[in-house]
Amino acid sequence: MAKVVTMGEIMLRLSTPGFEKFIQADEFDVVYGGGEANVAVSLANYGHEAEFVCKVPANEIGECAIAALRKMNVKTDNMPIGGERLGIYFLETGASMRASKVVYDRAYSSMSTATVDDFDFEKIFEGADWFHFTGITPAISDLAAEVTEAALKVAKAKGITVSVDLNFRKKLWSSEKAQKVMSNLMQYVDVCIGNEEDAEKVLGFKPGNTDVTTGELELAGYQSIFEQMVDKFNFKYVISSLRESYSASDNGWSACIYQAKTKEFYHSTKYDVRIVDRVGGGDSFAGGTICGLLDYPDDFRKALEFGVAASALKHTILGDFNLVSKSEVEALMGGDASGRVQR
Repeated sequence: MAKVVTMGEIMLRLSTPGFEKFIQADEFDVVYGGGEANVAVSLANYGHEAEFVCKVPANEIGECAIAALRKMNVKTDNMPIGGERLGIYFLETGASMRASKVVYDRAYSSMSTATVDDFDFEKIFEGADWFHFTGITPAISDLAAEVTEAALKVAKAKGITVSVDLNFRKKLWSSEKAQKVMSNLMQYVDVCIGNEEDAEKVLGFKPGNTDVTTGELELAGYQSIFEQMVDKFNFKYVISSLRESYSASDNGWSACIYQAKTKEFYHSTKYDVRIVDRVGGGDSFAGGTICGLLDYPDDFRKALEFGVAASALKHTILGDFNLVSKSEVEALMGGDASGRVQR
């Protein structure tokens, strides 16, 4: 069992019931989530020691966010308390050709106004094997970007493996600013995870003729940019999820990986997924792939297959968190995609 630390912003998610549009909704369903928190939950489900770090407000909503993590066996021992509020996002779930929509209400949140002095990273990283962050955290504020780099410096000094999910969010920052900030942070990263849009918007690499809006994939283009990314940033692995968007309800889902040491490129099994809840799908892929790299250190192909299967299952679960067990993921990896009732 490895100790994995993730850091970011946990948020209150308010989603319309079923597939209602915002204008139809008289109430919202409540869950908690956020990129790095979702990864921590996945890893705890798979048996690893997962700790999440975030600043939350000293009120009942902050307490509820912490409780949601503790319920999933995620450690929250080093969470600073203070600030004005917990960030919120509103979700309208799409269907068929109607896309899902997200509206953020996270300005002046506790995490966005946190400073380096709020965190004792020497203590946080005691005994840690892995540290994971996403491009969302440095995007929420300049202060959060400073906190992220401070954490990365300590993690790297301690020899901890570092992974990033690039996660470009156009509602939080521009591509120009993302490239400036994130390119600097890549010097600390060992494992780079993202998708085709992230690679282009965050680091400036576009994989051939791939079109994120149609899901048309050109795998040779991915291998080429992975090699370029390794040359520029010295990553050990570059990994991309591959989403073929048939509609908001049905996607093809697979992934590819490049190992710098052997210069090998691998494309995973593809799953055709009927989507129940897409939010958190990429996070579940990151969490599953991290688990795979930890549990199958000599087989990066199997590690990727674990991540893809885990995230395919997450698309069938409501809420941000992936609630599947390791045995359920392994059953799908073994070919059991029948969906038959388990008695």
